[in-house]
Amino acid sequence: MAFILQQFFKDFEKILIGDEEWSFIPEIMLRTLIMYLIVLFSLRVLGKRGVKQLSVFELVVIISLGSAAGDPMFYKEVGLISAVSVFAVVVLAYKITSYFVNKSKKVEEILEGSSTCLIEEGKFAIDNFKKETLAQDEFFSELRLKSIAHLGQIELAIIETSGSVSVFFYSNDDVKYGLPILPSLFCEKYVEIKQK
Repeated sequence: MAFILQQFFKDFEKILIGDEEWSFIPEIMLRTLIMYLIVLFSLRVLGKRGVKQLSVFELVVIISLGSAAGDPMFYKEVGLISAVSVFAVVVLAYKITSYFVNKSKKVEEILEGSSTCLIEEGKFAIDNFKKETLAQDEFFSELRLKSIAHLGQIELAIIETSGSVSVFFYSNDDVKYGLPILPSLFCEKYVEIKQK
């Protein structure tokens, strides 16, 4: 029993401390601070878009920068110059990609996708919805967060390339009957009507 406890604490110590010397801790702190400042600077160079507005290729840039920043923070073998070189290449690639996205509608559609109409005149566009990777419950949850109880309130709902949902409402006088999206009502049986 004593051997098992001794082995457990030895493994636990290795998990916490690893193979590094304690003298490396201040260097880790300094490397982390430097990489933090480089990431901050790089994100400022990339622009001011919010996280929810990130396109797919911008998300790739963020993941690449995070990966490049992480290794030199705590691996002695990875120098800071290597990480800064990766940052420079990623930021340059982002700027070049952004240039082509702004110049070509086709490149923009390939990299960022296009907006899709999911509700039109209070009717659920099932064919368009099937092309999206969004779950129906998730979509209806987004609508409920906008205080929508049924689809008849919606003149138009579009899923944007960023993944956010834009909703245009009917005026109170023009609201129609529509599919209820409140969980208690939606769970009841419904029949899908096939269009010819």
